[in-house]
Amino acid sequence: MELQPHQQRVVDEKTELDKKATALSNFIGNSPIFETLDAAEQERLKQQNDVMWQYSEILGARIAAF
Repeated sequence: MELQPHQQRVVDEKTELDKKATALSNFIGNSPIFETLDAAEQERLKQQNDVMWQYSEILGARIAAF
């Protein structure tokens, strides 16, 4: 199926978002630097990561509806 330009933008947006969310997840889970951050900043990064994945799920649902 050929996607319309606006649909392709959603697919591209999800691809980029997933790359960024994966990188942040890896930073939170694997980077020794994360452990050196104060607790408030760690919590903000975790919240950001959660919202990024929620956003990705919404984009995925939109793509599935195409």
